Amino acid sequence: MQIAVIGPGQATPGECGAAYAAGRIIAGNGAVLVCGGLGGVMEAACRGARDAGGTTVGILPGTEAGNPYLNITIRTGLGHARNVLVVLSADVVIAVGGKYGTLSEIATGLKVGRPVYGIRTWDIEGVIPCATPEEAVNRAVHDAQTAREV
Repeated sequence: MQIAVIGPGQATPGECGAAYAAGRIIAGNGAVLVCGGLGGVMEAACRGARDAGGTTVGILPGTEAGNPYLNITIRTGLGHARNVLVVLSADVVIAVGGKYGTLSEIATGLKVGRPVYGIRTWDIEGVIPCATPEEAVNRAVHDAQTAREV
């Protein structure tokens, strides 16, 4: 199971805390965390997953090294277009906070039929609002497992 965590590269402490907790819980469920590989929410989620012994994949926009908590780094040279790869690589998506880049990933997820769970993110039709990282990950894991059984 692969779960994408999306959100801003320059995040608030609250967003980073939620992303870190989500990363830990994702790893605790044996899922692989996929993200854009940079800082902010992406780095916090990766740090949480790595602290819990999980695997992290960063799909980077350019040729940079990515955050220090990545197990696997994919340098695309695609800029913002890599957002599509992040979403398509995941079974489900968790959005934490975010601005327009996050919105584009949410829209892609909804367009291709990936469930999108939101923690303090865009309030738009299709995004399933969650009060806590625990709720978001638990619902995401359940949906990903259900989808694989079908």
